[in-house]
Amino acid sequence: MNALDPVPDTAAFDCPRCGSAVSEPFYGPCALCRGAMRDAISGEAREVAAADYIPKMNVTPNAVATKD
Repeated sequence: MNALDPVPDTAAFDCPRCGSAVSEPFYGPCALCRGAMRDAISGEAREVAAADYIPKMNVTPNAVATKD
């Protein structure tokens, strides 16, 4: 194979997840397995509230910042 050769549209192989013979453009799980994994793993986005930053007691203010 040469760098100038066109990339084939599909390749025939066995799905690494379910073992069925498929023809896909890239090696990996077949379309049915990808859909099943997407349904099983995906979740809803949610908002996470972050706590306000409170400095530790051993942190002292900068001398320049407290200069009057």
